Amino acid sequence: MREEENTRLTRTGPGTPAGDWMRRYWQPIALGEELDGVRPLVAPKVLGQDLVLFRDEHGELGLVDRGCLHRGADLALGRLEDGGLRCCFHGWLFARDGSCLDTPAEPADSPLKSRVLLGSYPVREINGIIWGYLGPGEPPELPALDCFQAPADHAFAWKGLLECNWLQALEVGIDPAHASYLHRFFQDEDPEDSYGRQFRAASQGTDLPMTKILREYGRPDIDAARTPYGIRITALRTLDGTDSAGRPMDGSRTHVRVTHQVFPHAFHIPLDAETAITQWHVPIDDNSSYWYALFTSVGGPVDRAEMRRQRVGAVTLPDYRPRFGRTNGYGYDPAEQLTTTYTGLGTDINVHDQWAVEGQGAIQDRTREHLGRSDKAIVMYRRMLGEAISAVERGEDPLLVLPAERAAELRGPVTLDGIGPTEGWSEHWATVTAKQRADSGWAQPLGTDG
Repeated sequence: MREEENTRLTRTGPGTPAGDWMRRYWQPIALGEELDGVRPLVAPKVLGQDLVLFRDEHGELGLVDRGCLHRGADLALGRLEDGGLRCCFHGWLFARDGSCLDTPAEPADSPLKSRVLLGSYPVREINGIIWGYLGPGEPPELPALDCFQAPADHAFAWKGLLECNWLQALEVGIDPAHASYLHRFFQDEDPEDSYGRQFRAASQGTDLPMTKILREYGRPDIDAARTPYGIRITALRTLDGTDSAGRPMDGSRTHVRVTHQVFPHAFHIPLDAETAITQWHVPIDDNSSYWYALFTSVGGPVDRAEMRRQRVGAVTLPDYRPRFGRTNGYGYDPAEQLTTTYTGLGTDINVHDQWAVEGQGAIQDRTREHLGRSDKAIVMYRRMLGEAISAVERGEDPLLVLPAERAAELRGPVTLDGIGPTEGWSEHWATVTAKQRADSGWAQPLGTDG
């Protein structure tokens, strides 16, 4: 990749080509839990913009620019009162729509408040994630994906901070080959103890642990195909070794892992037979980003308390910064690397991914890469990203900016991590997943896009 193209794809501040493209979509702004407590206000930075997100006394959400229109004071320390957000410098009061309700230091008959309007943005909350639209015109409809349609008790949301550019953070999730190495475990745990932890359960349709499959089959046959929502990524590992009981396998069964890239900056992957993770990679600025994950079950309700318990100890609040990072070597243990994990970085795969993407630098220098066949999906996404940015520059709608009726037709998509017949694997798993969705009680039937 040429340096100027790398710059074009990675910089997302106001007025940049990628920034203009990314502002055509709803963006995760915060977790709903961040507004719990006596003062429901946070000050996120998204796409290089400083914002204030708050709930007023009626419980309604507001998303506005951070600087007061009077003399630029920081509204992140404003008072939530009298129907809006009041600046502590001179008492100017702003409503959720950015209108100025009061300028108390001015004469009572001053028309000043009617002449100013604070920047404000559409905002909504879905299954524990608060979304904002920072772009021009009316926001697009969100597609009818499972993560947006799931009942509240079938979803759990979380986030984490990464000290690197959004694009390299996304690309690790659309790379099926890395899991056999970066997430390799030398011992297989009891699948009964794997709830809520990726790569630790047995693959669907068998008692063969996913950790064993990744460890012993490191050369998957990878395919990537464009879809109306992004990319469908398939990794096939034909089983010709031994099963968990030591019995030989003759290649008649294949492990199939189907994941997806969902525009603009998400990937969609399986957690277990019933639960998938949709994870967005949102720029704070060009050198840092947040990942937002929404766990969605087409089976029973998720145990949100347990999922949060597993994760909250790995970060510091309120910024969701990982406890392991560059400053403490990501928790590296050379003895563990010899006996337990491939990396020596513990059993939390988020730490593995964090090390991999932060180690590429704040913004990866893609001019020095040497890509291979295992990078099919990454190459495809970069081309699609460039095409989408060019479309916005021409004044056209990019991929997945859709009218309401078309957005409602995009459902699923279905992830898969299972072992079944080598011959006819696609038809076999289509039947299995269709029944699973029908039994869920809420998941919509898939169209041709799923």
